[in-house]
Amino acid sequence: MPAIFNVPDMTCGHCEKTVRGALEEALPGAPVTVDLGAHRVTVEGDAVKAEDAIREAGYSPERVAA
Repeated sequence: MPAIFNVPDMTCGHCEKTVRGALEEALPGAPVTVDLGAHRVTVEGDAVKAEDAIREAGYSPERVAA
C-alpha cells in the first residue's frame, strides 16, 4: 500500500529533486511519484521512514489517508 503525503513547502524543481533523493536514500528501490503542482508525494514502503526522510530533508509532510 503506498504512503501518500502532501508536502506544501515543496514548491519547485529543486525541492522535488531533494525530496525524491531523500526518499530514494531512505527506501532504496521503492517507487516514488511526485506531483509538484499538487504538492503530493506517493511512495511504496515504510510510511514512517518516508515521512522521517522528507522531514530530515527540510520539508513538512502531511500524511494523507489512502
